Amino acid sequence: MNETPAGRIVLLTTSHRVAPGLLSWPAWQALHGADEVLCADAAHPQLPYLREAGVDVKQAAPTAEELVTACEGGRTVLVVATAEGDRPLTDGLARLAGSGRFAMPDLELLPGSYDLPGARLLDLVQVMDRIRAECPWSSRQTHESLAKYGIEEAYELVEAIEDGDRTELREELGDVLLQVVFHARIAEEDEEAPFSVDDVAGTIVDKLVHRHPHVFGDDTAATPEEVKAHWLRTKAVEKQRDSVTEGIPLGQPGLALAAKLASRARTAALDVPLPTGEGIGYELLAMAVHAEAAGVDPEAALRAAARAYRDAVRAAETARGTSSPSGV
Repeated sequence: MNETPAGRIVLLTTSHRVAPGLLSWPAWQALHGADEVLCADAAHPQLPYLREAGVDVKQAAPTAEELVTACEGGRTVLVVATAEGDRPLTDGLARLAGSGRFAMPDLELLPGSYDLPGARLLDLVQVMDRIRAECPWSSRQTHESLAKYGIEEAYELVEAIEDGDRTELREELGDVLLQVVFHARIAEEDEEAPFSVDDVAGTIVDKLVHRHPHVFGDDTAATPEEVKAHWLRTKAVEKQRDSVTEGIPLGQPGLALAAKLASRARTAALDVPLPTGEGIGYELLAMAVHAEAAGVDPEAALRAAARAYRDAVRAAETARGTSSPSGV
């Protein structure tokens, strides 16, 4: 006895992070070659483009059994799903196959579009838009009110790096990224000079390309020192500053500030005598300048020493058998 062909089910997944209509060639072939195309979501972003391309898409949410029946006679039924697929449908098909009661059609999972690297950043922008619009706290924040969080998150990132904690590093990078997206979202609302996260990204892309002529242009650089020289020359042309000290934020930690000033002076080949005076401040300045000249980050060096001191304090507490009062 001849058995009726069981047919074929194609589950087409698409990414919401890719512009609708941008599908792979195998996806378009499957869409045009199917006997029936179904989609449960009437608002699926791909539908207008599929119909414009002449694909007859029916709005339907068949059960697994109904879908198997629709494939009888060797028919091919294609289901347009989300990027994650249709889990209830695939689970139902698996149960039917396990029951042994049905001649199961072939099942193909066909990715119609893929996320590009960085695609999840689009999700972050969308989430930030909604939080800004609907959250009572986030909707009231300004650049000024968020400034302290940017500093805190940067320090927490540095701590994660120094601890070597990969899980913590991943989380802290996300927190720093949130600050960027949050500030860009607030900037969109400025009436006089608005800009978006795309403008922020475009600015840094242009800067990176311009400052890396050895990568994107005809210049060459074989060593890190030559790369730095390229960077400094290009930056000097861009900024047109009157002093090498311009652009150095004075609000940064003191050792880092001293090292940055010393680095600018040394790079500019300026022979600058250290200011003389009494007090620990001048001694710390001299130590920071000498550290920078020796290739040592004085801020990182002091943090490392402070962490060792913290460990020594804890060891002393343990040896004594008591801990300091919580209020100390």
